[in-house]
Amino acid sequence: MTEWFEQWFGEEYLRLYPHRDDADAEAAVGLIDRAFPLAGRRVLDLACGPGRHAARLAERGAWVVGFDLSLPLLSRARARVGDRVPLVRGDMRRLPFGSETFDLVVNLFTSFGYFADDAQHLGVMRDAVRLLRPEGRFVLDYFNADAVRAALVPREERSTGSGQHIVIERHLSPDERFVLKEMHLMHDGRSFVERVRLFDPAHLERLFADAGLHVERRFGAYDGRPVDATAPRVILMGRRA
Repeated sequence: MTEWFEQWFGEEYLRLYPHRDDADAEAAVGLIDRAFPLAGRRVLDLACGPGRHAARLAERGAWVVGFDLSLPLLSRARARVGDRVPLVRGDMRRLPFGSETFDLVVNLFTSFGYFADDAQHLGVMRDAVRLLRPEGRFVLDYFNADAVRAALVPREERSTGSGQHIVIERHLSPDERFVLKEMHLMHDGRSFVERVRLFDPAHLERLFADAGLHVERRFGAYDGRPVDATAPRVILMGRRA
């Protein structure tokens, strides 16, 4: 069975979100750099998408590998990073790298929580930890589930730069474990669904512990504020235990 993320992160996604915020990418990488200086580090950008963060990691002196499943997003990443950053295509549930290869693995901009089974989420995190050298770090940048629930917009309409009209509907799953976003492309009748797990901060910290990580830094936004119910993000840095 084809997973939703295998269908959605293609050309339609790029048309709907043509210019993800580069300032956010710079702020996220700056926050990481202050907590764990990047110069000279070997870094895996796990689910690198179009390469916004990979480019900035490389600019700060890291040796970076980008990894993603989507060919269209990797094509955008290649155009952005050129030959500075090796790019690898694959499924994050089967990471094709040797143990203790990286000093840092980052998973940024809510590129996690895509699977129906939480055992797969834990499996991804454990495999990321396998890739870390002793004292290596794993950084997860996730949305704050409390803030998502509080500010959920049930319906909006949007037009893309190419003139396509899209209706977006959002709701929680019946068990309230997932937030679902349905994108209806009105010009051709197609629809796509995003389904992302609503992990609260305590649950994310348990995942870190179960994966063999000691959480040493917690941030609620790219400006470094604390995590609370109103913070837009939950950014955790864990050290390999």
